[in-house]
Parts: sequence; structure tokens; C-alpha cells
Amino acid sequence: MKYNEYSFKDLLSVIVDNRGKTCPAVESGIPLIATNCIKNDHLYPIYENIRYVSQETYDTWFRGHPKPGDMIFVCKGSPGRVSWVPDPIEFCIAQDMVAIRADETKVYPEYLFALLRSEGTQKQIVNMHVGTLIPHFKKSDFGKLFLQIPDDYEYQKMVGNNYFKFCEKIAINRQINQTLESMAQAIFKSWFVDFDPVKTKIAAIEAGEDAEGITHAAMRAISGKTDDELNQMQAGQPENYARLKTTAGLFPSSMQDSEMGDVPEGWGLKPLYETAEYVNGAAFKAKYFSDNRSGLPIIKIAELKQGISSGTKYTNENVKKKYFIDNDDVLYSWSGSPETSLEVFKWFGGKGYLNQHIFKLNFENSQQKYFTYFLLQHMKPLLIRTAQQKQTTGLGHVTVADMKRMLVVYPDNQTLTRFSEVVGSIYEQNSILQRENSKLVALRDTLLPKLLSGELSIDAIEMVRGK
Repeated sequence: MKYNEYSFKDLLSVIVDNRGKTCPAVESGIPLIATNCIKNDHLYPIYENIRYVSQETYDTWFRGHPKPGDMIFVCKGSPGRVSWVPDPIEFCIAQDMVAIRADETKVYPEYLFALLRSEGTQKQIVNMHVGTLIPHFKKSDFGKLFLQIPDDYEYQKMVGNNYFKFCEKIAINRQINQTLESMAQAIFKSWFVDFDPVKTKIAAIEAGEDAEGITHAAMRAISGKTDDELNQMQAGQPENYARLKTTAGLFPSSMQDSEMGDVPEGWGLKPLYETAEYVNGAAFKAKYFSDNRSGLPIIKIAELKQGISSGTKYTNENVKKKYFIDNDDVLYSWSGSPETSLEVFKWFGGKGYLNQHIFKLNFENSQQKYFTYFLLQHMKPLLIRTAQQKQTTGLGHVTVADMKRMLVVYPDNQTLTRFSEVVGSIYEQNSILQRENSKLVALRDTLLPKLLSGELSIDAIEMVRGK
């Protein structure tokens, strides 16, 4: 296949550059995304630590705004990261990045997007970084980055569309998973943080309700349904109604004093460290690394964020079994940048060995697993604050001593079992989609260099898309 060489600059018809100055921000308004919102493992910009601008600032301060189908390219900090601009656009872009528009007479936009994200192009950009402490890839450098573009425009479209479809499917799965996570977290917070079923029972007792009224109050709190809707459920879905009534009956109707204030009667307190077995990863030394990538990969925090093993370090040494991880393991990274690294993860990147600064969580049963997973999700702000108190050079950590000191409200076994039954299907559906995304990411990134090089024919691409 014939390729033509163009500079990055020559492949663009529009560059939207909004100065290198900080944009005036307000408490609410139009989201202003910064470079931290552009990630190569997300199709679209994500809303992470965003600021806002007023409508007046949006209309008058900026030199221009991106349009759907443009790309956002990071120039400072982590140069080369690129995201696709969605339709509709609900944000504006800050400094240190530009919106770019492909010149479609030379390159298909989706092909350019895939090419920019490819390992080869990313390495070129890294090698061209200007700056010491903070890497730069200036707009004036766009003419110095040269890219190989197939002369066959139809092939460009096939490659670009294939890559984009992978990214879209991954993005859709992530969106569904965010909804599932939100649902489960809402249930966890209602039951085990706000104690809604218990408090509604107490309020019903104080209002002089009879036993049926007290139970109905808890049923409303658990289901979010009105009395009329509960009556309709009883008539049309008697099994679901009976299950809901049984669930409501599990919650106590009074509170008791504790070190953490009032908690439901009969429930206890437990140190966070006792909600699972927390096994810290190994401190691997150079002698453990294999020179020929034989053995199993060593999984670090960077791999957890990506959801796949980058395979930078391997070991075939006789590593202790307790450091071995596999699909569906729950991991918690307890050290690093508090805002971005302290997180609980489900791992679906395959077999490997766990590096230090990450806990593997072992559970006695599924009830403990579901509760602790959503507990750690809920406690993330507290854990981040704890790490920030010890933060040095941008890093912080949560120690075993911290986790032994942190007390959490722990329900009785019957309520814990019922919670497991309620959120178990949500957790497992989420896991299925995460597992699918891990496979999609691996397949997409394996195929991309072959597609860009022309190693695969259009017929082969069609077969891949068909799958």
C-alpha cells in the first residue's frame, strides 16, 4: 500500500487555541475541561475536577470552541493525549490543549484519531517533548511531527471506523457501568450510612403507626415507592412484594449508642481492616525481572487504572502464591496521588503478580465481598483525606494502622445476606461489562498497528468488525 508523508500541521484544517492563560471561573455554569480530562483510554473527555465558566465568558473570552467530530489534543503536561469531541458539546476547553479538525481532503478524521493514539505516534511525541519539569509539545511543533497516511482513502475510512467502533463500545459499557455503580452505591448509602429503613420505622412508631404501618414505612424507604404503588405491587407482583416486606422486617426499629454515634440496634462496629483480608503486594527487586518477558506480568497501579497489563515487567521467579492475582480479584491501591490513585478496583487483566502499594482483598464469602467493595467506594473521600495528611512530593498513603483505626458500621448477618442478594446481580453485571471491555481494549490495541501498517486487508477488517 502506498503512503504519503505529511506533517501533523498539514493534516489539520482548523486549530482552536485558547491562549496560555487561566480562564476566569465561577462556581457553576458551563463545564471547563482541563488537560486532566483528556485520557487516551477514554473516547470522550471525562469530567474530573472540573471548573465552570459563565455564559458571558464562554461568549467573549475564548478565541473559538470545538465542534462535534473535532479532537482535543493536549500540549502540556502529558502531551499527545487526545479525545474525540462528542455531539452535543456541553463543555469548553481550557489552556494547555487545543481543538483540532482534520483536513478531510488528506485524512479521514477517525483515521487521524487512531493514528495519534497509536503507540508509534505517542512515542514520537514523547521524544519531541520540550521542557524540563513540565513537558510541552507546542503548536509550533506540529509541523515537525511527520505522519504516514495511506493513499487509499477507503482504507483510511475502514481503519478509522473500525478503531472508533471499538472505542464507542467500550465507552457505552463504561456508561452502563457508571449507572450500575450509582444504583448499588445509592442502596449501600441508604441502608448502611443514612439508615433510612431504620429511621423511617422510628418515625412511624413516633407517629403512632401500627405494625403494618411501620413495615410499610420501611418498604417505602427501601423501594422508593408510594403506598399506592406498594398496593399495586402486592396485587400484581405478590412474590416481589413479599420479598420487599421480608427485607423491611430485617431492619431494627431503634438505634443504640456507639463510638460512632447512633447506629441501628443489634449492629456492630468493626475496623475497616477487618472487613476483608488485606494482602499487600510484593516489593519486587531487579533480580525478579525476566529479560525475555517470560513468566507473569507484575501489576502496578498504572495497570489497575488501565484495566490491562502493559507488560513492562515480568517475572518467572518462584513468587509466593499470596501475591498471585487473576480475573475478578478485588484490589485496593493505598499509595500514590490521593486524588487519582487511591481506589478500589476489580481486576480483569488476567494472571499476574501484585506489586507493592496495592492490597489484594480476600473474602470469606460473597456477602463480605459485595459489602466491602461498596464500603470502600463510599469511604473514598475519607481515605483520600487521610492520605493527604501524609502527602509529600504529591504522594500520600493509607496505612494498615489507619485502617485498623477507622471504624465502620457493620450490619447483622441477615441484613448483610439480603444486601448481597439485592446488589449481587448489579455487581456481577458490572463485572461482565468490565471483563468485556478488557478484551475489547486488548483486541483493539493489538489490531491497531497492523491496521495502520496495512498488514491487514479490507476484507480482514470487515471480518474483525463483523465479530
